[in-house]
Amino acid sequence: MSLRGRIDHVSEGQWWFCLKHMRVEPDKGCPNKDRMGPYSSEQEAAGALQRAADRNKAWDEADQDDDD
Repeated sequence: MSLRGRIDHVSEGQWWFCLKHMRVEPDKGCPNKDRMGPYSSEQEAAGALQRAADRNKAWDEADQDDDD
């Protein structure tokens, strides 16, 4: 396989955010138990922690509203 083929394969594959190394990884990386994903793009994977924090905040606020 040519270098071009490998780059296309990675760019078309799935992306993950590694919680162990705190970085975005292609499909071949750390075990899935240590990662968030999969995501369809490297940029989407890079935002994984922020999206999780935003969702947790929204859920916490919804729980507080339910308690009132």
